[in-house]
Amino acid sequence: MRNCVYIVMVCCLISCKKPNSSEARMPIQRIEIIDDSSVLSAISTKDFRDFKVLDSKYITKDELWKVLNPQMEDFTEADYNRLKPVILEQTITELQVSRTRNIFTYEELTKFYLFRIRKFDRENPLSLNSVIAVNPNVIEDSKQKDKDFSTKKSKHPIFGMPILLKDNLNANTMATTAGAVALKDNIAKDAFIVSQLKTKDALILGKANLSEWAYFFCDNCPSGYSAIGGQTLNPYGRRVIDTGGSSSGSAVAVAANFCVAAIGSETAGSILSPASQNSVVGLKPTIGLVSRAGIVPISSTLDTAGPIAKSVSDIAIVLDAISGYDSLDSKSTNKKDAYVYFNTPSSELIKGKRFGAPTRLKEDSLYVKALKVLKEKGAEIVEIEEEKVSLPNFIRLLNLDIKNDLPLYLKNYASANIEIKSVDEIINFNQTDSLKRMPYGQSLLKGIVADSGDLEYLERIKDTLKTNGQLFFDKPMRTHNLDGYLSINNYHAAFAAVAEYPALTIPMGYDRNGVPKGLTFIAKPYQEKVIIDWAAIYEEASQLRIAPKDYN
Repeated sequence: MRNCVYIVMVCCLISCKKPNSSEARMPIQRIEIIDDSSVLSAISTKDFRDFKVLDSKYITKDELWKVLNPQMEDFTEADYNRLKPVILEQTITELQVSRTRNIFTYEELTKFYLFRIRKFDRENPLSLNSVIAVNPNVIEDSKQKDKDFSTKKSKHPIFGMPILLKDNLNANTMATTAGAVALKDNIAKDAFIVSQLKTKDALILGKANLSEWAYFFCDNCPSGYSAIGGQTLNPYGRRVIDTGGSSSGSAVAVAANFCVAAIGSETAGSILSPASQNSVVGLKPTIGLVSRAGIVPISSTLDTAGPIAKSVSDIAIVLDAISGYDSLDSKSTNKKDAYVYFNTPSSELIKGKRFGAPTRLKEDSLYVKALKVLKEKGAEIVEIEEEKVSLPNFIRLLNLDIKNDLPLYLKNYASANIEIKSVDEIINFNQTDSLKRMPYGQSLLKGIVADSGDLEYLERIKDTLKTNGQLFFDKPMRTHNLDGYLSINNYHAAFAAVAEYPALTIPMGYDRNGVPKGLTFIAKPYQEKVIIDWAAIYEEASQLRIAPKDYN
């Protein structure tokens, strides 16, 4: 078998498998990635409607809710129905206005989302398996926010807003499992960005399911599967439409209105993919803008956390809340714009801006319509050919990074009672109960152990990939004097990852099979404010997000 894979497989590996629709993913330019494991060759062809596992074998609905059920007794179906019109599909700003008018309290807002999660998420015909844990303290915390509401004069817009965390972020009231049985008792100190959220008075609602080990686990497991959380399903088509990954639960929970917003993480497409597949907005920030300390890693070179929400304004607010300098993160920076006072920007901010649109993507009718909307707002669309730039040894970068980075997390950020200390030990642990812990195998973990590259080789890979990734965007930007690059879903996620460029995806409609798709803006580092403005202008002009009908 040839010792290579193509960039579509890299994006699939870290973000999503092939959607079950002929239109859900366009053919990707064949770009060779050398020296990668041949076991990845089947990734783009498996039919992921054939799930081996649906429901978790480690958690049940009763176990999830046993602490909060008694506290929910005073919140009835009548309360839920009364609040639906003023909470479902509302932005953070709209929710805060309702709170100011005493239409509901933060306690009621929190109970509304908890009621929806309990009603829809597990063990019923509409189950999505998107939430892996609920915060046992969140109702008490919401009551405190109500007490503080009138006395605290300076409040961040995220004050009192219930937020879900991808379950690779440490939060001290719940286990951080990365979906893996080996970490099921990993209750550890808050990650830096969780502390940031709490400092701004957000409410930590619970944890979202994810593709196990952020998708760097098995080569043929479906998007959104983890041993702890079970199989996350897409609310736009359960068992029919792929969820994307690895931040599957975060995106599904936002799409189904189980929270105000969620935090995901991305190595190469893990926010962009599920956000686009579930018709929500997702931002992969410039690496360094958001701390990674206390987050179960794949790659200290490429990893970043980022927000997933239903609107661009909510993305701006959540990004403002979580960003900030962290001395414990080697890539953390002080560069930060002000997102908190977000207002829908004037269309003048996009007039005359030049966007590169790859020729082959214009075969997609939704993309063509999105370009038309931008042109009508005054943007200039420049048709370009993609640079024929390879990303050599991409998988080996991840292999060598996680081999170093995961033991550091386990040593410095995991609970002291976690005995697993390396990838080798995870493999051995899983093999003792393979049917429950690794039903799809663990070939990618084995590939990590088998990779013999040293640190000098790793640095050479990093240099080559970053240079090539930046060249992929910078050459057309210089040649055509471009301000930004327009993609679809996570199609160019690997290039944005290695270039360390920010990317934001926003709903651009649904194909003829009902599969959601996203228009993805990519720009130079630390231009989050710019792409947020562009996306907000597009959002206001297009208004293409439709809530999943079975969850209204």
